[in-house]
Amino acid sequence: MKKSLFILPLFVFLAGLLSSCSQAETYAEQKDKEYKAINSFLSRDIVVRDRDGNVVCNVGKIKTISEETFLAQDSTTDLSQNEYVLFSNSGVYMQIVRKGTGEKLEKGKTARVICRFIEFNILGDSIQLRNNTNYWHPSPDIMKISNNSGTFVADFDKEINGGGAMYNQYGSTSVPSGWLIPFSYIRIGRQDSPEDGIAKVRLIVPHSEGHVSASSNVYPCFYELTFQKMRD
Repeated sequence: MKKSLFILPLFVFLAGLLSSCSQAETYAEQKDKEYKAINSFLSRDIVVRDRDGNVVCNVGKIKTISEETFLAQDSTTDLSQNEYVLFSNSGVYMQIVRKGTGEKLEKGKTARVICRFIEFNILGDSIQLRNNTNYWHPSPDIMKISNNSGTFVADFDKEINGGGAMYNQYGSTSVPSGWLIPFSYIRIGRQDSPEDGIAKVRLIVPHSEGHVSASSNVYPCFYELTFQKMRD
């Protein structure tokens, strides 16, 4: 009798375990869902709105170009065609809205860069985080970035202003690797006059190049970012 009483709960537990396993998505299925979400995002006429329905960013339908075409165009994307270059090794799409003022970050150099952004969860089809608001204006995200022989590495500096929105939301000082791709092509000076325009890019970042939450939960994000060098 005792033996049968033990076996019955065991069968119930195993049945529940098998059921939950069958319902859970595999990593391959999650990646396939991400791939389809990105392709849909590219072909849709996307308008990003905030919770009140105000237009935050007009993404539009995206024309993808290859790295070869991008380089042949002097590392530019044609805004009139809404071009984004696809970096095949990383899966990141990039549009350069403005290359910015000043100079590129040279090899062996380090700089602190102020970052303001909109983060749109493509899978969730909604704004997930943004720091280009009045709330975050006094404490923008600041990254310390270095050019190590052409490879860029960076962390969010939480000592200056508590880490900004990214650190406070995701609990990590690691800068998404997708954010670093533009630095091979943009300049990171300061806006010293109304005519100057700091660097501005738009990115589609798959989970493998994203922050810790995107990476662990397998979802892609769209970003609109500006970069400006901090004063020394």
